[in-house]
Amino acid sequence: MNTQLIESIIQLIKSLTPEEQALIEAKLHTQEDWENEHQELLQLKRKVSDRVNSQPFNPPIEKYLNQAKEERIAQQDEIISNCFNEN
Repeated sequence: MNTQLIESIIQLIKSLTPEEQALIEAKLHTQEDWENEHQELLQLKRKVSDRVNSQPFNPPIEKYLNQAKEERIAQQDEIISNCFNEN
């Protein structure tokens, strides 16, 4: 382990303003949160896979995604129509 490097980093961090130190702290926690979230997603994926016995979605997931996309486009078209049509 490079203790001299660690000591230098600590000195550098201590020389920062409180705001800069808070930013470093937030960035470090964000990475930890992301890693935790990634592990939770992997566990969820395994649970779903176990529940469906590792069989692919039937119909394929692309069909569901396309359906959701079409519904969203229809909703957007309706909103735009309502905004610009004077009734």
